[in-house]
Amino acid sequence: MKVDIWSDVRCPFCYIGKRKFELALEKFAHKDNVVVEWHSFELDPEAETRPDLDPAEYLAQKKGQTREWAVQMNDHVSKVAAEVGLRFNIGNAVVANSFNAHRLIQLAKSMDLGNEIEELLFIAYFIDGKNIDDHTVLTEVGTAAGLEKFAVETMLSGFDFSNEVRADEHIAQQIGINGVPFFVFDQKLAVSGAQSPETFLGAMKEAWSKSDISIS
Repeated sequence: MKVDIWSDVRCPFCYIGKRKFELALEKFAHKDNVVVEWHSFELDPEAETRPDLDPAEYLAQKKGQTREWAVQMNDHVSKVAAEVGLRFNIGNAVVANSFNAHRLIQLAKSMDLGNEIEELLFIAYFIDGKNIDDHTVLTEVGTAAGLEKFAVETMLSGFDFSNEVRADEHIAQQIGINGVPFFVFDQKLAVSGAQSPETFLGAMKEAWSKSDISIS
């Protein structure tokens, strides 16, 4: 069974949803027959990389709210993340455009390292407070995931894998995805948002039961 996941590494609920999905996958009887493919989705394609900008202030500006409101929202998200064992450090997050990070994801996918790069990019952004648009940071993350340094540097120096990012976003637009995370199970049913592990497990069971050919 294939699970397609649209996600943005700047999206806190994408990381939370990833962890909840993984908790469900561990309980799925056919987990060894599940293939996960990550797809690119930019929540804010026009975002400027601004290491000097306070993340709470950025959120407040985007939502037309006060900084106090933004701090409360970030605290709430961090508490939700902690429920699945994630220790967010959103206060130190670097405001950054995620397009180059998505290109790195596409490169990693071509080497069957999609899951590894997603996890490490989430850690870089939400926990380590690193600039995910910085080429040095992306090179470090890419090599830590198992990619060759030269391959990452070559990709970042040009426009490689830009088309793959745009293709993922085009498919998302075609099937009506307007928010992430978004999970599609075996092209049979979809789950939107960071739902409970029980919801994800139920979706996997239902999609499996609808498969034309079941793998024992």
